[in-house]
Amino acid sequence: MPRRQLGRILCELRERAGLKVNAAAKLLERSPTTMWRVEQGKVSSRAVEVKAMCDLYGASPALTEALVGLAHETKAKGWWHAYGDAIPEGFDLYIGLEETATHLDWYEPELIPGLLQTDEYAHTVIQEDNPNEEPGEIARRVQVRIKRQTLLTRVTQPPTLNVALNEAVLRRPVGGNNVMAGQLRHLGKVSYLPTVTIKVVPFSAGLHRGVMSGQFQILRFPLTGNGRETEPPTVYADGYTGDLYLDKPREVERYDNAFRDIWAKAMPEEASRRLILEMAGNYEQG
Repeated sequence: MPRRQLGRILCELRERAGLKVNAAAKLLERSPTTMWRVEQGKVSSRAVEVKAMCDLYGASPALTEALVGLAHETKAKGWWHAYGDAIPEGFDLYIGLEETATHLDWYEPELIPGLLQTDEYAHTVIQEDNPNEEPGEIARRVQVRIKRQTLLTRVTQPPTLNVALNEAVLRRPVGGNNVMAGQLRHLGKVSYLPTVTIKVVPFSAGLHRGVMSGQFQILRFPLTGNGRETEPPTVYADGYTGDLYLDKPREVERYDNAFRDIWAKAMPEEASRRLILEMAGNYEQG
């Protein structure tokens, strides 16, 4: 979160100064790629570099001091850093956002969301996506995915999670009947958590905005004492060759509208739970 906040403010300062990324990078003797990564919150920043940017952009002494302090915070490491290469490049940014979010709206058309997967289901998915990885590396990636799930049951302010699942997710036998039966039983159990709501979008709903949007999450973050957002809401989409982060108001509004449409066309919570457990029974019977 500190990296993201710092990057956003530095980007705003650069734009107010009337400088393009390439021009600023040349004046600071840094590569445009590095500048972009700093502004996107993908890397930490040294205090001396942040001060140089503030001086170039004409930031006030008070703001410069605050941003230099924020630069020191970007060095802090979360639990996921202990897993090193087991986390795909750039995904540590998402995990950091997920850890600090207070509310997540999540639409999944194809697979059980990572926050709700069992070990066996996660192993099947990760193995399929990384067929050439060593078994130990697959196991570490599964550990990361399962570790993320602790935020749903943490004692201090677990986030509110609303999940809309396409019916196809329940009917796709990932890992075989036993894996799917265990996964859907787990899904039914998690659905009783007070901060988790799971709904199924049935095939009978026909065309809805999720068909066009594909998979996405909308993350919202804590409010300050005066009710202002500490971070703008962010849309995250997990692409096959790269991740997408959107936080411009019009972009977020479009996905908000899409999720409202999906949520309205989904089955009620209790009916969704009954279908999930019914499907679990079907898998158990083979």
